[in-house]
Amino acid sequence: MSACCGPDRAAGPTAAPAAEADFAVPARSRADVLRGMVRVPGGPFLMGGDDADAVPVDGEGPVREVTVSSFHIDATCVTNAKFARFVKATGYRTEAERFGWSYVFGPFVPPTAETSVLPGTVPGAPWWRAVEGAYWRAPEGPGSSVGERGHHPVVHVSWHDASAYARWAGKRLPTEAEWEKAARGGLVQARFPWGDELSPRGRHRCNIWRGRFPAHNTGEDGHVGTAPVNAFGANGYGLYNTSGNVWEWCADRFSPDWHAADRPETRTDPAGPPQGANRVLRGGSHLCHHTYCNRYRVAARTANAPDSSTGHGGFRCAVSESALPDH
Repeated sequence: MSACCGPDRAAGPTAAPAAEADFAVPARSRADVLRGMVRVPGGPFLMGGDDADAVPVDGEGPVREVTVSSFHIDATCVTNAKFARFVKATGYRTEAERFGWSYVFGPFVPPTAETSVLPGTVPGAPWWRAVEGAYWRAPEGPGSSVGERGHHPVVHVSWHDASAYARWAGKRLPTEAEWEKAARGGLVQARFPWGDELSPRGRHRCNIWRGRFPAHNTGEDGHVGTAPVNAFGANGYGLYNTSGNVWEWCADRFSPDWHAADRPETRTDPAGPPQGANRVLRGGSHLCHHTYCNRYRVAARTANAPDSSTGHGGFRCAVSESALPDH
């Protein structure tokens, strides 16, 4: 996959983290699990895309009819405030903390963290820097803070970290099919969650890179880095920011072609291929720009290693209706 979307941890300094201790999963009521979630009705939808600006190796197509069962999904990405409650309750340490570093967009590294930038660059994406001490509480490295970003999406979380939070919350990560159905908001084959036009009537509807990447972001959509999780308008199902802001982990392993064949396992509640090293990411981020990473379209996809983390990667959770507590 393109390193512009998110570099693999294997491209950076190597260090094996200590194993994370398990934590107790609290019993949760139905109301507790469903708080902040929206229901997505089951049924068929057209998944995938055939956009002219799609990246063939991503495997966005073919456009196919996929059926999913009814489920609930978080209206927003998990925030720093919510992740902080998880950490306080469990003592969980993210993989970025245990590795000791994570990837930060170079221009965001503050002067206080310049000495923490580790040697080397990411091939094809030199704007990514491995920063020692960068993690969810210090997203730009030492000296940075999420103090005024409690309602922003938590970042520097790996697929393993996101899965751990979901389990603690009585939920799980959405499948890629669930994510796309929810992100489309009931629209059929629209390029974006709100329609086919990026900025209808001149109004910005998502947080992406505006200007000339990577030299200058005008911030004309109101944000240069991450935006609050409920910025802009919700889609037809009530989900916010499924285009831009931060990439979102899905449950599935990644394959560019596993889904192409018309088989029951690819067309009804697909859970992704049984094998594969990387996991799917959807939605694009605030670093996406049409000149190099036009992956903020609904059908767009990418992937990364499940232990990798970046300053533009987050997640939201889902739960099957059949898995909800009775009370």
